[in-house]
Amino acid sequence: MLFRPLSFWIAAALVLGFWGMNSSRRQAGSWVRPVGTPPGVVKILQFYSTVGLLQAGEKAMLCYGVENAKAVQISPELAGIYPAFNRCVEVGPERTTHYTIFATGFDGRIATQSLTLPVSKPPRPRAVRFAGGF
Repeated sequence: MLFRPLSFWIAAALVLGFWGMNSSRRQAGSWVRPVGTPPGVVKILQFYSTVGLLQAGEKAMLCYGVENAKAVQISPELAGIYPAFNRCVEVGPERTTHYTIFATGFDGRIATQSLTLPVSKPPRPRAVRFAGGF
């Protein structure tokens, strides 16, 4: 009777462990088209920023989605980019930056799309002048 609750927790830990290993492997490797399915044309489904204007020092999310891609790259180079239907990465450029996404299909074709994320400088503090004496 004492071992029934213990075996439940062991089974739960094993399930969570296998799930964690599976999800980390999916992010790191490239996607493989299932055997027997014809390759489709590579498409960029979406490529956008979550803000239209960014203040210097702030962060935004750069989101993308691709279909039938075996590899994805964003220039300027960003870490953690891989084929996905819907994925966002955090960016924090210090000045206006032009981003381009390159998606390579299984047939070798490349799809591209670009966007510019404008960055404005923070306002300069104004000097305070006191009139009269203290």
